[in-house]
Amino acid sequence: MKHIYLNLKRFDVPTDLGGVNRLADVTKWADCIVSQTQEGLRKYDASQVEFVQFFPEAHLLNAVSARTENSPVQIGSQGVYRENTAVGGNFGAFTTNRPASIVKTLGCDAVLIGHCEERNDKKGILAEAGVADAEAVNRLLNKEVKCATGAGLKVVYCIGETQEEQPEWETVLGKQLETGLSDVDRDKIVIAYEPVWSIGPGKTPADKDYITKIARFVKEKTGGMDVVYGGGLKADNAAMLASIEEIDGGLIALTRFQGEIGFYPEEYLEIIRLYLGE
Repeated sequence: MKHIYLNLKRFDVPTDLGGVNRLADVTKWADCIVSQTQEGLRKYDASQVEFVQFFPEAHLLNAVSARTENSPVQIGSQGVYRENTAVGGNFGAFTTNRPASIVKTLGCDAVLIGHCEERNDKKGILAEAGVADAEAVNRLLNKEVKCATGAGLKVVYCIGETQEEQPEWETVLGKQLETGLSDVDRDKIVIAYEPVWSIGPGKTPADKDYITKIARFVKEKTGGMDVVYGGGLKADNAAMLASIEEIDGGLIALTRFQGEIGFYPEEYLEIIRLYLGE
């Protein structure tokens, strides 16, 4: 099974406010994306590839309602809280947070956990509190994974090493896997590898040999779990990633990196065509 994930980050922010949204008014943005992609994805065999689009929370209901009957698009949330509601337990005292129960109730199929941006946020908060325990972030993410799988959500669990961590990548990634996946149902989880050290303007992208090495490492550590490339599936690396046997898909974000940068549905479909070769 191949997995094609779309992380729409905060691509809903209009350009006049510093964002990259040129697609539609914010109230119609999610509807626009789902409506303009789901028909183009129908040609792919659903038993061979799945498509999940991760939206910011405000857009989840619009995204879910835009799906037509038997739509190939699954909708995902960009995170869940580390605690959840429970009958006879916490009824929902989670102001500003997003429990897995409501994510599932909103119509989501999956959740993105441990993305490098989420890891950085948690590291920053812990640093302000004077906590230097590198494993603390992995423990918090493990709680999120447990809440998500317990609510019936599939999980894309992201791992990755920074430039400072790269010399010890085996130890860093090994702990992210061991702690983050501790005592969880792995059948509901796909690993996304993000080479954080290579992501961003002016940085050298990870090459085929490096990505292959990491994917093999992850599969060996996890007993063969599916691994997707989380460093950005793009038009210019789709063929290369498709040629790596150990990679089971990819994570798409921006589709255009020059000129009017941003996410464009027709370019998203083209990236998928290039990767799947159909």
